[in-house]
Amino acid sequence: MTQSDYDQWAEAYAVANAQGFFNAWYERPAILRLLGDVSGQRILDAGCGSGPTTRELTQRGADVTGFDVSAAMIAIARRGLPEADLRVHDLSEPLPWEHGTFDTVVASLVLHYLRDWSGPLTELHRVLTPGGRLLVSVNHPSAFPIVHPDLEYFAITEYTEDYDFAGTTVDLTFFHRPLSLMTESFAQAGFRVVGIHEPPADPDTPAEVLPPGLRAGQQFLGFLFFDLEAL
Repeated sequence: MTQSDYDQWAEAYAVANAQGFFNAWYERPAILRLLGDVSGQRILDAGCGSGPTTRELTQRGADVTGFDVSAAMIAIARRGLPEADLRVHDLSEPLPWEHGTFDTVVASLVLHYLRDWSGPLTELHRVLTPGGRLLVSVNHPSAFPIVHPDLEYFAITEYTEDYDFAGTTVDLTFFHRPLSLMTESFAQAGFRVVGIHEPPADPDTPAEVLPPGLRAGQQFLGFLFFDLEAL
């Protein structure tokens, strides 16, 4: 996925992210619950997209910096947070911050777009304070062999799926990793796994946005969440 790909459907994605089940009623509430009290923390929102998590964390008292590969999405984020430090930057490139700049990094649904995790994770570790926290959410690897039984589970496997974002059909390309390779990548970059979470859907999810067959508050194979400490 390139910057121009994101730019083409940034507005449609922003609407879907703000209202749709998987972002607004599942992933983002789970991230915020796991983060807990963020007041006074210096947080980097890596791959911030149109900025909904950045806004939430700012409203909760954190000092938040965000970046995304898409200039169009950063422009949308700046509309809601005109005073925030929001930048266009590619996570595959070295980060433009000093060692130990942040207390916490949030990488929300971004790493599964990357084939190589070594450079990005090393850079995220570098900009964290010692003992700092990295919170990661990715596509659940256990769902991959169910949805794609013809593809290889025990390898880094590229695949493409189509999604509907507010009436716009978008093809997204991901890189699946088995759980063992994910945890190996975290360890090699200097992180300790504090927790692995499979949270349920938000119990307050409106019935009209729930996927067919899913109840509010129900667990399912959607995203996997890692709580990591920088050693």
